[in-house]
Amino acid sequence: MLNPATAQAVIDHALFLGADFAELFIEHHQSSSVELLSGDIDKVNSGIDFGIGVRLFFGHKVLYGYTNSTDEEELKRVTGLLAAKDKRDQIVNAGALNLSRYQTKHACQQPLSQSPNLDAKIAFLRQCDAAARDEDEKINQFIGRILQREQQIEIFNSTGLHIGDTRHYTRVAATAIAQNGSEQSTGFEAPGALTGWEFNTHLDAKELGHAVAKQAMVKLFAENCPSGEMPVIIGNGFGGVIFHEACGHLLETTSVAKKASVFHDKMGEMIANPVVSAVDDGTMTNEWGSINIDDEGMETQRTQLIKDGKLTSFMVDHMGSLKTGFTPTGSGRRESYKYAPTSRMRNTFIEPGDSSLDEMIASVEKGIYAKKMGGGSVQPGTGEFNFAVQEAYLVENGQITKPLKSATLISTGPKVLKEISMIGSDFALAAGMCGSVSGSVPTTVGQPALKVDNILVGGN
Repeated sequence: MLNPATAQAVIDHALFLGADFAELFIEHHQSSSVELLSGDIDKVNSGIDFGIGVRLFFGHKVLYGYTNSTDEEELKRVTGLLAAKDKRDQIVNAGALNLSRYQTKHACQQPLSQSPNLDAKIAFLRQCDAAARDEDEKINQFIGRILQREQQIEIFNSTGLHIGDTRHYTRVAATAIAQNGSEQSTGFEAPGALTGWEFNTHLDAKELGHAVAKQAMVKLFAENCPSGEMPVIIGNGFGGVIFHEACGHLLETTSVAKKASVFHDKMGEMIANPVVSAVDDGTMTNEWGSINIDDEGMETQRTQLIKDGKLTSFMVDHMGSLKTGFTPTGSGRRESYKYAPTSRMRNTFIEPGDSSLDEMIASVEKGIYAKKMGGGSVQPGTGEFNFAVQEAYLVENGQITKPLKSATLISTGPKVLKEISMIGSDFALAAGMCGSVSGSVPTTVGQPALKVDNILVGGN
């Protein structure tokens, strides 16, 4: 996308101006979305964006700018404006650019650039809508959306790196709304994958519609959740959002390097119950949070964060490595060319254990089964969190007795890690978007069902 001679000239110019490191990130991004509301197609959008990010290091200081032009003089002008903020006399020599190649792990059969498949997507959403409304007459609204993206990137830097990648994303979001008088409740699912529109062959439109409608109906007649400290079983799949938000961010060098994480000095120490092992893995085939290379050009990898309760690794980007001394893990990510990369999660999950869900339920005298987690808020640095439960049930004397609404889980990530006593074998993953200082990026959360012995539950 950018002439290598132009890239070399701009990088040489940056180093001549005193930068210790220079990088160009080129992105061509195509997107298409279709949304169904009230039984009709409400929105059809498409767009293309292109730009180049310029990143310079001066010691541990990062300077960043971007432009939509490929002109050499314009790129040098942006570089000069950045370097003018921190000029140095020392000149570093750039490595000669050498194109790197790798074997892609993520096949794509129906990329957006070949066909938007608009008719097929509309038909899929209509099937979801019909299935949701067939579930119960109290389902009075269905909202469906399909997003497909194709992101082409190219990276040049002063170590001589020249590498590129094409990423194909497809995600389906379905929401059902049930109403009984003045009471309303919702059900929501949003599966996604690093692949083209062939992703729909792994989804059943009718099953997706039924699933979100059932969620909505369960909550519509649920009783208020009791409050207090009690054992909670957190369901598989999206239940992993608590680990992602309350613990995962504390293991990124984005926070570790600033000592803004409670785990910054805990490497090699027991930070969780010995039954807990956790991983951040960018190599999983066609998973939503996977990547061939990160946004700094490093091939992705599987990173064991916690092993048998012990902290074994952080997620490390280039600058994070310079600041902390830890080896990069292929975790440098950014939303687009408008952002400088930082250490970010990919597919982050708690690994399976050997307990069954039935065993966990049977071990609880009185508590909550949080089958499906919702959104929440987290305090950076401490991992203090407050998460709503999308679908919850009361557990009494080892049995699930009735559905609950308005359940909230309140604790801290470090505390919850030590309160986990049982981990199931029903491992599952769920797609999501993660926001941080380098923008919003596709990430996957996951876990099997697990038991937290004691956590504060908020209810009405």
